[in-house]
Amino acid sequence: MPITRRFFLAALAAVPVAACDRALPMGEDGLIGGLGEPSDHNLRVQTGQLPYAMNLGERFAREVPTTINFAFDSAALDAEAQGILRRQAGWMRQFPELSFRVFGHADLVGPSAYNRRLGMRRARAAVAYLRRQGVGQARLEAVVSLGDTQPLIFTRGRERQNRRVVTEVSGFMQRHPTVMSGQYAQIIQREFVESATWEHPLTRR
Repeated sequence: MPITRRFFLAALAAVPVAACDRALPMGEDGLIGGLGEPSDHNLRVQTGQLPYAMNLGERFAREVPTTINFAFDSAALDAEAQGILRRQAGWMRQFPELSFRVFGHADLVGPSAYNRRLGMRRARAAVAYLRRQGVGQARLEAVVSLGDTQPLIFTRGRERQNRRVVTEVSGFMQRHPTVMSGQYAQIIQREFVESATWEHPLTRR
């Protein structure tokens, strides 16, 4: 089994997928976005949704960048981050049956509580931009700050790679007609037309 598939399966098994039309509750330490109940995850396993979600999660990671980075102590989206989010939004618009999770991160400089808040500001900034690109709020089902708990590079100094927001496929919109009829294979086989999201440099905002 490919490493990416094993990782995605482990992530979905460890963190149950949320119901897509559920409000985003506030949790402890300012974390938002109930990541679901065990029954949600079990239902998706029993109905055969999980392998399709894994496949689409791998496709998303393969076909568009999933990570944006930030300047030190900032939640502002620079031009590179905005370009990546536009590509993510273009992919999302072509697969309207899917829901997503957005995770905010910080580097290890400063207090953990502050970094959790900073990670949340970054995640919210990404979500707000995706919404402006036409992605509905209900599809961005969980907005979570992991603060400084999952650095890519372990250093107490400033590290741009750790200051990031990561977007992941989390599952299916349960009320979408294609999902309600169980036509997962139809979604999997849909082509992502990257040219549909390409913008001429002179027209970019």
